[in-house]
Amino acid sequence: MFKKKIPCLSALEEGNFLDLVFQMPPLTESERDSFLQKAPVATLCTHNSNGTIHAAPVWFKYDKDEILLATQDDTRRIKNIKKNPDVTITVDSGGQTPYKGVVIYGKARLDYDNVIPRRVAMYEKYMPKSNAEKLVKGLAALQTLVLIHVKPSKMTSFDYGKDPTGLFK
Repeated sequence: MFKKKIPCLSALEEGNFLDLVFQMPPLTESERDSFLQKAPVATLCTHNSNGTIHAAPVWFKYDKDEILLATQDDTRRIKNIKKNPDVTITVDSGGQTPYKGVVIYGKARLDYDNVIPRRVAMYEKYMPKSNAEKLVKGLAALQTLVLIHVKPSKMTSFDYGKDPTGLFK
């Protein structure tokens, strides 16, 4: 069935589905950094008080030392972070093939200082500066803006474009 014997695939051939464990190859560090610079949306996961997970799509900015996320102070994600700063962020290819993604684990830190100019700079990833300024000033007139800083403690990734089986290409 397959040209190369790969442990998980031989288990599949033999019908041993419980033995099937397979992780796609990761992105290299430079591929990961490039992917995170370009990806449009991240999913921020925080802990609800009842033990469930709150997952919310957010705009973000990545640099090697941290992920910066934009939101407002009255959101569920901020309430959760105030109680438990442990977060997980997922950034994926949004259904585009080959499927790629990065999962980031870390602690969130809330930042209310000098938010407007930093948020404008962040939104320039998504729109022209003049539009970003209008959007941020409009949001600031209605709500308290906050930036979430996440310093990664662990990052994992996957790249289906490197699938050694050829099944996902």
